[in-house]
Amino acid sequence: MTTTFARRSAALLACAAFGFATSAYAQDKTVKIGVLNDMSSLYADIGGPNSVAAVKMAVEDSGLKAKGWTIEVLSGDHQNKPDIGVNIARQWIDADKVDAIADTPSSGVALAVSNLVKEKNAVLLNSGAATADLTGKACTPNTVSFTYDTYMLANGTGKALTKAGGDSWFFLTADYAFGHALERDTGAVVTATGGKVLGGVKHPLNTADFSSFLLQAQSSKAKIIGLANAGGDTTNAIKQAAEFGIVQGGQKLAALLLFINDVHSLGLKTAQGLTFTESFYWDLNDQTREWSKRFQKVSPKGSMPSMTVAGLYAEILHYLKAMEALGSNPHDGAKVVAKMKELPTDDPLFGKGPLRADGRRLIPAYLFEVKKPEESKGPWDYYKLVATIAPDDAAKPLKDSDCPLVKK
Repeated sequence: MTTTFARRSAALLACAAFGFATSAYAQDKTVKIGVLNDMSSLYADIGGPNSVAAVKMAVEDSGLKAKGWTIEVLSGDHQNKPDIGVNIARQWIDADKVDAIADTPSSGVALAVSNLVKEKNAVLLNSGAATADLTGKACTPNTVSFTYDTYMLANGTGKALTKAGGDSWFFLTADYAFGHALERDTGAVVTATGGKVLGGVKHPLNTADFSSFLLQAQSSKAKIIGLANAGGDTTNAIKQAAEFGIVQGGQKLAALLLFINDVHSLGLKTAQGLTFTESFYWDLNDQTREWSKRFQKVSPKGSMPSMTVAGLYAEILHYLKAMEALGSNPHDGAKVVAKMKELPTDDPLFGKGPLRADGRRLIPAYLFEVKKPEESKGPWDYYKLVATIAPDDAAKPLKDSDCPLVKK
């Protein structure tokens, strides 16, 4: 009798404890976000500490802290190495209970972290990595990409330059997932638009000397030399191309991924005339100007935001909007992403646009040209708008998607 009573008491206590834990879990309003990017190398100016500043701005602007939520922001340097990125992400998720990994420039890192996030049922909020495979063949229910991808870049810059008469191309390509995807997607657009790809050469990430690669591009006689790289690699290639007199010799450089921080680093004298595609520019309208000037005040370097930094801000806002709509943190990444796709996106930087089944946000893209020094009216006044690309043209059509989440 005593044994039976003891067992029943223990069972009742266990149920009560379970009920209390479940109730507490249901009311969990704690969120941890890990900003994972390049803090010290060739992509640090594009994101780096600026990305952390943008995430913290989004947390404040979400208003959730005033509603009783606790939101913590961590940061880590993946050094552009997938193994290091995955190790940091694993530590964050397993030990620090991080809910979402954010930013992830370097497509190799992003693809590896996306797999881990799916395995752990966390969230990947990608803004920095360009590969379209993240919302294509490598898509998962736990990953979203807000800002841009290689399809957008190819269909912006690649198509425009080919249509304008640049119908022969040679590629200088960063030798990892991003560069390969950008060359692949741009080459496909060039060919579809009636141009020819005459060849290409791949260079190691973070290359200091581009002379041998530029000589191959020069000897190809291609009208367009496509730079399928980013950050320090792009600026180094452009500077050294100027030393070789490549543009003066009649060939045109296509910076397939160029950021405002790159133009700032190069200076207008060197960068003038470059054509490129972005989804954000600080001086687009009153809302982008107001936010960008706010951002500049908190930027560690006092710089204007890059496209990926702006996209990260918008992405975090929408992620936290989904958390609020759920009422608490379910600690279920796929569930949070599903809610993000369900809710309409609307922010001051990109406006409205759906988050599709494949995890790609639909937003417009813009074809820009770098101003001549005499055209600039002041600091950071670097771009002139050439054309606006409709959201449906800036993203790969769902009917052509190879994402397993897309029903056809």
